[in-house]
Amino acid sequence: MFTIEHEFDATVVTLVDEPASHRQEDITINAFASCVTLEQLNPQSNRVEQVTFSMSQLRDLAAALDLPEGVYRLIPDDTPGQG
Repeated sequence: MFTIEHEFDATVVTLVDEPASHRQEDITINAFASCVTLEQLNPQSNRVEQVTFSMSQLRDLAAALDLPEGVYRLIPDDTPGQG
């Protein structure tokens, strides 16, 4: 399950782990114009931990989910007329 909210400066997506025997804490994703942050409560320390992705890192992650093991570098497609 997930929710989507549009704030003034970000789109906020919250991923809720469905009930399970090893349920994880909710993950909040804040998508800003220049970066994306992931936040999750650490139940051992009772603190929210945050990871920040640049837009370049986020594009690399999205590509990596569909590729086999290896080392890659994405080359921007700057060809005129191409999306």
